[in-house]
Amino acid sequence: MLRCARLVCALGAVLVLLCLTVGVRPAQAAGAYVQVFVRAPYLELHTGPGRGYPVFNVVDRDASVDVLKRYTDWFKVRTVGGVEGWVAAQDMEQTVLADGTPFHYDVGDQNAFTSHRFEAGFFPYGDYGGASALSAYGAVFATPNLAAELSVGEFLGKSSNGTTVDLGLVHIFYPQARLAPFVMLGTGVVRIEPKATLVQPEDRFEQSAYVGGGLRYYLTRRFFLRGEYKEHIIFTNRNQNEQVDEWKFGFAFFF
Repeated sequence: MLRCARLVCALGAVLVLLCLTVGVRPAQAAGAYVQVFVRAPYLELHTGPGRGYPVFNVVDRDASVDVLKRYTDWFKVRTVGGVEGWVAAQDMEQTVLADGTPFHYDVGDQNAFTSHRFEAGFFPYGDYGGASALSAYGAVFATPNLAAELSVGEFLGKSSNGTTVDLGLVHIFYPQARLAPFVMLGTGVVRIEPKATLVQPEDRFEQSAYVGGGLRYYLTRRFFLRGEYKEHIIFTNRNQNEQVDEWKFGFAFFF
């Protein structure tokens, strides 16, 4: 058990160090925001990033706004008078830059694949220690290279079935490339349901740690392929820990 504790502490230390190296994307300096001019009769400002948020202000034709940031398909802008609000992406298409060129934003292209905030995916093809497996995941990006990821899976084997939950960090090399490799590191829990014919044994809940890697391949619009391999160490209550190899392949999308 001492060895297990050391492994868990080492994993935790690595995760903490990685987290400390992650910074929030630096804010743009004052005056460095993109300025656009309204070409529609008016531009509606919402109190939040969604149609469910009410319109509280409008910007007249030929007036300008500064684009502060983007959240999915919404942009936060600031008027000359200092009023800040949210504008739908389709409404931003009715704005132009100072030189008269249309305001351009990346939606569902490879540039957005390189730098986005969220992604999720489903792996219909997988193997967990020789058992058939399927899983899904979601990720939040701190930078184009680094994300925190949560995955949940199910496996069905000859001797046992089970559920896995993993939480960790993913580092992507060359995020601007269409085919990008990545590595991952994390911890998790696994619930194992042994199969028996005479006496039904109790389910087991074990802590685990993993390392792994894989490839991401951009397809089109918001979709990409993802394949990965993980090596799990399951910290059992027995004298010896278990090593489980997992591979999976599936589809994902970003937003």
